[in-house]
Amino acid sequence: MNTSILPDNAAISVFVVCFVATIVLGSTVRLWRPLLNRHKAVNRHSEGEEWGLGGREFGAWVTWFLVGGDFYTAYTVIAVPALVYSTGGFGFFALPYTIIVYPFIFAVMPRLWTIARDGGHATAADIVRARFGSRSLELMVALSGLVAVLPYIALQLIGIRTVIEALGFTGMLPLLIAFVSLAAYTWLGGLHAPALTAFIKDVMIYIAVLAAVIIVPIHLGGYGTMFQSAAGHLPSLPDGHIVAQGQVVPYATLALSSAFAAFLYPHTLTGILAAKSADTIRQNAVFLPAYTIVLGLIALLGLMAHAAGIVTTSSSQVVPQLFLAIFPSWFAGFCFAAIAVGALVPASVMAIGAANLIMHNILPHRSDSVTGSRVAGFAVKVGALGCVIFLNAKFAIDLQLLGGVIILQTFPALIMGLLPLRLPAPALIAGWVIGSVAGLGLCWVDGLKPVHPVVFGGFSASVSTGLLALGINIAVTLMLGVVIRLALGASPSTLRPGSIRR
Repeated sequence: MNTSILPDNAAISVFVVCFVATIVLGSTVRLWRPLLNRHKAVNRHSEGEEWGLGGREFGAWVTWFLVGGDFYTAYTVIAVPALVYSTGGFGFFALPYTIIVYPFIFAVMPRLWTIARDGGHATAADIVRARFGSRSLELMVALSGLVAVLPYIALQLIGIRTVIEALGFTGMLPLLIAFVSLAAYTWLGGLHAPALTAFIKDVMIYIAVLAAVIIVPIHLGGYGTMFQSAAGHLPSLPDGHIVAQGQVVPYATLALSSAFAAFLYPHTLTGILAAKSADTIRQNAVFLPAYTIVLGLIALLGLMAHAAGIVTTSSSQVVPQLFLAIFPSWFAGFCFAAIAVGALVPASVMAIGAANLIMHNILPHRSDSVTGSRVAGFAVKVGALGCVIFLNAKFAIDLQLLGGVIILQTFPALIMGLLPLRLPAPALIAGWVIGSVAGLGLCWVDGLKPVHPVVFGGFSASVSTGLLALGINIAVTLMLGVVIRLALGASPSTLRPGSIRR
């Protein structure tokens, strides 16, 4: 059955009203800000910090939706079901990845927040510069964050473009609409825009997902029938196996590398640094697993599409075509708006996080000018647009995983740098260079695939490229660190971070 269902005017109207209303609400956030800051001094922070970090005053409620919202993106609603539709159980690697990351948030992020608050830091590169005293290392961490977030924003643009295409628009128009809407939303609202509208986005996503996991199985004859039908369309596996034997190692390593990378991105760290206290972050880490439950339900949409007879040459169209096939046209339009808003809000935070890196760490003269931050954010979105046009990944999810390969190279400087390992800056720089070259080289050779085949002795499997590159990075850093200590005649107990400077 070949389904390419076009919506009627009701779907288009509902989509336009919900999507445009969110953009207008976020873009006019300056008019709504007094409601969020009734008890705070209006001019307490510079314009740049207000635009880029929301004044560092978001409480537990706002931080919940802002940080948790990073798990509800086009990655979640479009890319994960598309991968499940194409590969089956392998696409569920996103669930253990989110489970692994919550203890990491609880243990590490409050400490990073405290360091950033005490030092007035706005980015990961600020923290690294203060700890190691190296301008070169600062630039490397900043460039990693900037480059890594571009394909991630590209994934959000693809999500918005996908639902606009499902509404019957073709050619470059859907991508242009996605780009312009994101640019306007971010330019005018700053970080307060996604903070204010993240609640709306999550409520819309909840409604769409709950309707899907209740109504779609009923329409298809129940979950048993749905799973049976999906099994007939996916590669057959031995009884009791959820993933093929050759997918076990890629599944595990992609989950682990994604967990390590998740809160190294500039947008997730921006949400953390915008919180008003370390306890706010801990509270969110405790309750964030609720998002994993909904993520699992969303992943099931890929299996539901098989049961509904959805056949499409573009895996990204799986969820929109499923909604059009099952729901009334007007509600499909609402679900499309939920997906588009679900991409718009986190994409805005991503662009702001990248703009913070440009203004604080990359430009030779730092500036708190909100205009400079806006221009930087716009330039980042143009770069993401280029990723959509020129990076031909097989699956949309590969764009996010490609960003993970890059951002993981900041793990030794930012996270291991918090440990009493006394890592010298030159060793970290060498590890970053070799790890980045190795990771990007493997991605290029493998055609942007996020895994690389490894054969060693009797072991043969595909392993997460990001994890391989990080392993190379750490090995080089530790070995060179020992060499530098021996060369200087310093013991690990006497060599302090930042004592070796360029």
